[in-house]
Amino acid sequence: MNFYADSPSVSSTSAPHPLDALSPAEIVLASKTFRTELLRRGIRSVRSAYVTLVEPPKLEVIAYLGIATSPTDLNPKSNGKLPKRRAEASLINTITGEAYVLTAELKTDGTAVIDSYNQLEKGVQPGITMEELVRAEEVVREDPEVIRLCKEVGIEKDQIMCDCWSIGYEHRFGEGLRLQQAFLYARLGKDEHLYAHPLDFNCVVDSVAEKVLKIDFAPHRTNLAKPSELSGTTVPHKVAGDSLADAGRARIPPPMERHDYLPDLVAEKAAQAGKAWDVRRDLKPLHVSQPEGVSFSMKGNHLKWQNWDMHIGFNYREGIVLNAVQYHDKLEGRLRPIMYRASFAEMVVPYAAPEWPHPRKFAFDVGEYGLGMMANSLALGCDCLGAIHYLDATMSDHAGNPVDLPRAVCIHEEDDGLLWKHTDFRPGGRAHSVRSRKLIIQMICTVANYEYAFAFFFKQDGTMGLDIKLTGILNIYTLAEGEKCDAFGTEVAPRVQAHHHQHLFCLRLDPMIDGLNNSVVETEILPMAEPTGSAENWAGNGFYSQKRVLATTAEGARNANSTTGRMWSLVNEDKKHYSSKAPVGYKIMCKDFPPLLAKDDSLVGRRATFAKKNIWVTPYEDGQLFPAGKFVQQTPKAPKDSLEYWMEGSRNIQKTDVVTWISFGLTHLVRPEDWPVMPYEEISFMLKPTSFFYSNPSLDVAGGKDAKSVPALDKCCGKL
Repeated sequence: MNFYADSPSVSSTSAPHPLDALSPAEIVLASKTFRTELLRRGIRSVRSAYVTLVEPPKLEVIAYLGIATSPTDLNPKSNGKLPKRRAEASLINTITGEAYVLTAELKTDGTAVIDSYNQLEKGVQPGITMEELVRAEEVVREDPEVIRLCKEVGIEKDQIMCDCWSIGYEHRFGEGLRLQQAFLYARLGKDEHLYAHPLDFNCVVDSVAEKVLKIDFAPHRTNLAKPSELSGTTVPHKVAGDSLADAGRARIPPPMERHDYLPDLVAEKAAQAGKAWDVRRDLKPLHVSQPEGVSFSMKGNHLKWQNWDMHIGFNYREGIVLNAVQYHDKLEGRLRPIMYRASFAEMVVPYAAPEWPHPRKFAFDVGEYGLGMMANSLALGCDCLGAIHYLDATMSDHAGNPVDLPRAVCIHEEDDGLLWKHTDFRPGGRAHSVRSRKLIIQMICTVANYEYAFAFFFKQDGTMGLDIKLTGILNIYTLAEGEKCDAFGTEVAPRVQAHHHQHLFCLRLDPMIDGLNNSVVETEILPMAEPTGSAENWAGNGFYSQKRVLATTAEGARNANSTTGRMWSLVNEDKKHYSSKAPVGYKIMCKDFPPLLAKDDSLVGRRATFAKKNIWVTPYEDGQLFPAGKFVQQTPKAPKDSLEYWMEGSRNIQKTDVVTWISFGLTHLVRPEDWPVMPYEEISFMLKPTSFFYSNPSLDVAGGKDAKSVPALDKCCGKL
């Protein structure tokens, strides 16, 4: 399979890759260097929010790896100049709450040199760490007022549980405080489903002072004569006021019925009711076996599979980052670049209920936490099935020490059904079918109640893309006795309410279609204007495709339009297909383009501006990685270093180095079947070659029959 092992690029040798994540030793070195610098400046007590690689300038990486920069660059070679290794960390002053960002060059002799120091402006915060989330729960559970309020509704101190989230934007406490919000629940027994017992209040927590600042009670629709009328308003309550009085209602005890999902607990509950329950026993084993081994190879984080060639990176924020994605074109006899970098750059999950404090629920799971930080350690034969190769990751803790995350990424092959088939129906005609194989590169992240499985995939016909599966537990809130669930959610179980919400993702694609200078072409399918019976369209069936190149940033932010089948292609106008005469490219294929339903000037609309359009095209600049800004935590609006500002003016985005930002996702109208644990919802995104290859690049994939396939029952065939 290593038919291009002699490629002159460094990416096919054992040389170090400049985009490899920091090693444990590099994290230790960088952390020591940063803390020493802060001590020199008189800052003695800090906690580290992250330590991560500073990616080298793009052109330096390309020159070192020897990647083709244009369609005429047919024999690229490495310049042999390994880019500098640099690290960055953000640290928080545990006394004042001030935050700092430092970078350092990591020398080959094992030393490090500080090359930048910045104190963040007041109110600018790095993302929440795992330790802060855990500690905030402890703070809430120990708070005397929380304990008293729980006791009022029959919940003991040792039963109190809470999920701590980023707080969105909270204007009532001014700038500078590092805040979280806590959603409270009761756990009535070991491993029991805590989300089945939501409490009727939540808390605001100061992460630095480690104390509860405010307890908020939401108004309810408790007037049974007017079931849609709120007991209060949607306006936030005053910090110094009585939130329960402002909510205009009495206390609401939590629902106490168990709704377990762990099999042993479900069986235990059934047995207590005198009933039998068991998992399905009639499902026969299905094994994935590759007796000759897998068809991909890896050297470090450099992967090759079925003509594909790429580097797999990983960081605390985006998790998986795909770099230097190329395809070996047999006809051209060379690696052709497709994508310099692909990653999940941001996401936001806004909820529908308008009554405070529910509008604070719109977490930016990338910028406010970090997908890498939330990644699971995957289990063989469960999370990943078959012959699996794992990649470990290394995160960092508050002390700046490396923290191992084993099996953060799984890589494996899957059968993908038919790749192509044709049967010549004429007597004596031949039939030929070829099965498809795809390569999966996956991580699964747990963000409080939700799980997200992010799976990049690659196919033998040159297609690449990703699937996102959403599962886990719904975010739950309580209902009063007799209260009807309103239009903003679903009563998934008696007095257990799940609010409707959206999951909106932003995929950052840095295309490199046969080189650096790329364009984005918009295509729409339109019916002919000429009427049926006319000389031009006598039968009335005519329709045609209309294309235009997005030329400047003034026209580079666009929305999907299902009526016209609007789509976009990433192309290189400097190379045309020999037959179609169209520029070589990859077309975007996605059906999951819901609009952001919150108003443009809403709290979430001001901060998640990337979600207002489905595609954005910006000129490339080093360091522009995050569409909602580098520091998202508690921003009142999208900062200057965010996507909407990068679109200002009328800068050229045609036949130049560009970045595309794809915002897609789903609107989740909750079903009772999503409870007590949610069967996965799935959204998909694909990039398919269009005029990129001479013809079908998978003609050389072998057909034939699988010798291990057998009749399912006693005889081969039944009868219809």
